[in-house]
Amino acid sequence: MGLATAAVALAVVAALGGCSSGGSKEGAASPAPNASTGTGTATSGAPSGPPTDAPGTPSPGQSAGQSTGPGTGTTAPAPPPAPSTSAPAPAPTASGPEAGETLVAVTRSGGMTGKTSTLIIKGDGSFLRLNAKAETVDRDKLSAAALTKLRTALREADFPRLPRISMPKDPVSDAFTYAFRHGGYEVAAAQTTLPRPLEGVLSALPPFEPRS
Repeated sequence: MGLATAAVALAVVAALGGCSSGGSKEGAASPAPNASTGTGTATSGAPSGPPTDAPGTPSPGQSAGQSTGPGTGTTAPAPPPAPSTSAPAPAPTASGPEAGETLVAVTRSGGMTGKTSTLIIKGDGSFLRLNAKAETVDRDKLSAAALTKLRTALREADFPRLPRISMPKDPVSDAFTYAFRHGGYEVAAAQTTLPRPLEGVLSALPPFEPRS
């Protein structure tokens, strides 16, 4: 049992894993005071008040292109735009697999009998046991405490850092070979060279064989 066995185990777990059922702006400048006309009584020297605005001539403070109202030389400021009432988009949150998605799939092969068994565990703790033909042997569900233990073991295993294949130079004929699939990563290891983090995962799994 060597690299070829590990490759087969990875292929099996991959195949079996899929077999389960800003602020407002003002519109215009401040209006200039309206010019007043004289009283019509002539006096000597300078006129008693400032001259009236000539028609068509913008008064001080009126910008080009503004229209004047009747009898005035300025335009009233435009009302500020209404503030936006749209709610901000919610920030994305990180989450684990959904209830119906696969949390982890593990295939065990070899051993004394050379039997192949697969566990497929969903995000809600429900799981399937499959045989070598990808047929469902039975269904069950982990308790809340057991599911928490398994999630913790998977997180601590740190799958991105695990070697993809861990096999001994001298294979042991009756040893098991395991293939794991979790979080988009697939790793295979022999029972005798199983990385320590995966030992925690195995101990958190339900039995591969149903209880008789």
